[in-house]
Amino acid sequence: MKRNIVIKIGGSLLFTDNNKILSDKITEFCRILKNNKDFGKIIVVCGGGSIAREYINAVRSLKGSESLSDIFGIELSRINSKLLIASFQDYAYPQVPKSMEELSLALLFNKIIVMGGLQPGQSTTSVALEVAEFIGAEELVILTDVKGIFNKDPKKFKDAQLIKHLTYEQLEKLILDLQEDKQATAGEYRIFDFVSLQILKRSNIQVIVTSGKDLSEFIKLWNGEKDISGTLISKE
Repeated sequence: MKRNIVIKIGGSLLFTDNNKILSDKITEFCRILKNNKDFGKIIVVCGGGSIAREYINAVRSLKGSESLSDIFGIELSRINSKLLIASFQDYAYPQVPKSMEELSLALLFNKIIVMGGLQPGQSTTSVALEVAEFIGAEELVILTDVKGIFNKDPKKFKDAQLIKHLTYEQLEKLILDLQEDKQATAGEYRIFDFVSLQILKRSNIQVIVTSGKDLSEFIKLWNGEKDISGTLISKE
């Protein structure tokens, strides 16, 4: 029986630093998933990225609430998802599910499904984990703009070290050590937050966090290679 898989791709991986759409990158990512031999259900969860943060910052400057900022982030993640659907063409379910009920319907069509955010206060990483639990996926792949999970922010500290393996308990301690507060604000990028952690702990899903900058590591993973540069998160 083929395995089910969920892939979470950061929205920022789809754009340049100047917020230009990386059409070639989107095409390459979708081409990889179209060449599927080993997986059953495939669901992609797309983040809002830098475009969403631009809107969220504008909402805040206009004195909008954090809840409204969250809604903007969700809508932008869904627009990013539609970019992927356009590239997948007939390989993808044509709509972006906006709830677990809509996801249940989409699963009946046996196509690649692309989703964004679901509700305010929930990160797309939490969505990816909830979806992975729902379809009984054996693993979740998180593609981000860094090589994995580090002992401190690699964008701020040159001596940050990549952690190759984390148990759930070690991940929880790392989150506690790195975060003073337990809830990220709208648009704030964190690979994991406490909501994500709780879903992870109850579902026993294996998570691989790796770079999606040039997709080379993802190609290796997709082809079944074991020597992947990144962070493996597992129960033990």
